[in-house]
Amino acid sequence: RYLERNELEKEANKSAQIVLLRPSMAVLLMSSPDPQSLRSALPNFEQITHIFLPINDANNYDVTSSGTHWSLLVVSKLDGVAFHYDSMEPANIKYAKAAATKLSELLQTPLHFHEMNDCPQQDNGSDCGVFVCVAMEELLIRLLNVERAQKITMSMENRIQDKNLNSNMRTKLMKIIQGLVEQEKKRK
Repeated sequence: RYLERNELEKEANKSAQIVLLRPSMAVLLMSSPDPQSLRSALPNFEQITHIFLPINDANNYDVTSSGTHWSLLVVSKLDGVAFHYDSMEPANIKYAKAAATKLSELLQTPLHFHEMNDCPQQDNGSDCGVFVCVAMEELLIRLLNVERAQKITMSMENRIQDKNLNSNMRTKLMKIIQGLVEQEKKRK
């Protein structure tokens, strides 16, 4: 929601039609044997250029907390490519490929799956969500700052060079959360 409010809604460049699916929508998609049956529950993807989908390694969708790891799938409808970013590669590749297949069925268009091997890797067992949030923000801003037909790199290679990546990402998210708390206090 933060990215939708602070990036998508304020962005003057409306040529990129991007949707950020919630984790609950990802679970809905993954648990459905027939993705077409979800059309009314999901956004209309007809004019959408890119879809961001958090991926979880849950094996049992009936148990709320059955998954332990998050990664990010970014689908470019323009190029017919599903880019997968996993901070503990290749932990979620099976789940990301399954989500790409279901999205391909839902969109009724073939998607080429591409594992992004240059995704920064977490140095602990708990920062996967932080990595997903930061990757979403960086890739979203890139996409919003180009014209529709212009090509951009979907690589995260420049992030690998950052020696303090985990610490910097956690600090950035803490500042965002603190800002949101302050906004809420002022609103009340």
